[in-house]
Amino acid sequence: MSSRPVTSIAGKPVGSVGYGLMGFTAFYNTPFDDAVKVMKTALENGANFLNAGTFYASPERNSLQLLKQYFDTYPQDAAKVVLSIKGAYNGATFTPDGSEAGIRASVEESLRVLDGVKSIDIFECARVDPNVPIETSVKTLVVLIEQGKIGSYGLSEVNASTVRKAHSVHPPSAVEIELSCCSRAMRFKKALKRYEDLPKDDYRHHYPRFQPGNFEKNVKLAEKVEGIARKRGLTAPQLAIAWVKQQGALPIPGASKSERVMENTKDVKLTGEEVGALQEYLDRIPVEGDRYGSIFQSGLSL
Repeated sequence: MSSRPVTSIAGKPVGSVGYGLMGFTAFYNTPFDDAVKVMKTALENGANFLNAGTFYASPERNSLQLLKQYFDTYPQDAAKVVLSIKGAYNGATFTPDGSEAGIRASVEESLRVLDGVKSIDIFECARVDPNVPIETSVKTLVVLIEQGKIGSYGLSEVNASTVRKAHSVHPPSAVEIELSCCSRAMRFKKALKRYEDLPKDDYRHHYPRFQPGNFEKNVKLAEKVEGIARKRGLTAPQLAIAWVKQQGALPIPGASKSERVMENTKDVKLTGEEVGALQEYLDRIPVEGDRYGSIFQSGLSL
């Protein structure tokens, strides 16, 4: 259990592992009653940083509606949770809107759905709008902070140059990017050794790293990660999460089952030898394929 606050984000203490809500609505269509139980398990095990999005499925059923039900059920938890919302992004057209009107509309809609049950501690534009200077977007977010609409702002899928430009206007409270020793290994199961082993309706079919040719190569790295984990009596996800934590970052894995949440939040520290062995494999076995398809990949690291 990772219950000990290890740092603070947006001026509030957070545990060493966060919790991503995307899967409940974007991938699995989990009944909200079931999702609320899993979210409660996460909080009870120290994962009090919740990461959500306005575009994780339809406008009528996404993270916001799920959060509303959670805090209606457990109003006493509102003060314990640090809530990060990604928005200003059209999930139907896959386009960001970093304009003043776009950001404000996204924040206002989030507040409308939450209906006072929980404040927004961090609001992130899910992607940088290539048509709007990041400084302009940040100025809008600063006004929303001053108006008490959001507690702070964060950045998502950005490069170092963008962070510096944003920081010159106002410091972000968090920067959300992919940092994983092998994000593919975190999602592989032992039964998945070939592309054909993926279920036909599995969303990973759309990701280049999971497509024929790349998949089989990346399994080799996943197997190496699993081998190190097995020696410690860990799962590959536990090893990967521990590695991210030891880089000084806050991992925010998702999980649709309470058992997986408890697995992910277990306090694990890697030895220097384990970190060295893992790094050797990462250096020697390159990951094949982009993280997303071209329509999504083009919006990363702007």
